[in-house]
Amino acid sequence: MVPAPIIRTLGKNGPKIPALGYGLMLIGAPAYGAVPQDKDRFAILDKALELGATFWDTSDLYGDNEHLLKQWFQQTGKRDQIFLATKFGYVNGKEGKSMQFQYDTSYKYTKKACQASLDAMGTDYIDLYYVHQVDNVTPIEETMRALAELQAFRNYSEGKIKHIGLSMISSATLRRAVTIAPVAAVQPEYSLFGREIEGPEGTDLLATCRELGVAVVCATPLGRGLLASDFGSKVEDATDPSDLRAKVMPRFLAEKRAHNASVVAKIREFAAEREGCSVLQLALAWLLKQGDDIFVIPGTRRVKYLEENWAANWIELSDEEEKELRQLAETSELAGEALPEQFMDHKFKDTKELSS
Repeated sequence: MVPAPIIRTLGKNGPKIPALGYGLMLIGAPAYGAVPQDKDRFAILDKALELGATFWDTSDLYGDNEHLLKQWFQQTGKRDQIFLATKFGYVNGKEGKSMQFQYDTSYKYTKKACQASLDAMGTDYIDLYYVHQVDNVTPIEETMRALAELQAFRNYSEGKIKHIGLSMISSATLRRAVTIAPVAAVQPEYSLFGREIEGPEGTDLLATCRELGVAVVCATPLGRGLLASDFGSKVEDATDPSDLRAKVMPRFLAEKRAHNASVVAKIREFAAEREGCSVLQLALAWLLKQGDDIFVIPGTRRVKYLEENWAANWIELSDEEEKELRQLAETSELAGEALPEQFMDHKFKDTKELSS
């Protein structure tokens, strides 16, 4: 009998959901290569439900993802079996063709975007609704008031969302946000090679979340694919011609891939010492080891990798193994930043101060 997967409580007194979920970006957005045919996309959603990977993470930015979900919900009638997270804030770039993004997290747009997502997905509620990226002119308090009303918090009664989430924000912004309404989860970048949230360069966001009882949902848990598939063994096949990473992501540029593949090879060697453990499973297990408030949402377009990701539920690392992996990552410098220079300030963002 297969043991049960890891189930954790989302934030303070929140629902119990799978700690290892499924990120849907790759089946809707063309940024990392061609989007699969609908039959293949439905197949992977079916398999995710079958496995128990029912914490699904999407966004109104991810191509036609929300419309795809509407079709799947209509065909299966299983909306109630999915803990569904989506996001808002981007007002352009949804075709995956532009890297010049614009954002809107005003009170009015927050309400408008939520209703648009509800309509697109054919549902009357969203389990976890995130601010995907805050804008530069709206105080977080204004955005949170709109979200609180959507949530039916205190004296409000819209009831369109169940829990509030924030993505790519600073500790200071989070502290301001929770003065308006509870925040269930924050979604920052967090991986074996992206540990900024643990220290000052990431505004000590992990410690702040723990102080406030906010769950951490790890975006890019596999370093945008650096720790996935065969990146470390087949450098020349690491990226697809239509894959934006090969053109704009520093760590995936041709002149940096060989060095980074050699770094990943060290993790591969570590994984090889554990029979039946792949490098991506090791990377996911390392994140899950970081605490009971950690959730991980790896994305994939292929059923076989979905199954491989899911098996990380049963990779148990000892404290010593976790420390060895951490030390290996700390002493193995990657070539290039995680994001293009123009997007480095998108992480750990502060919002405009609220006028008195």
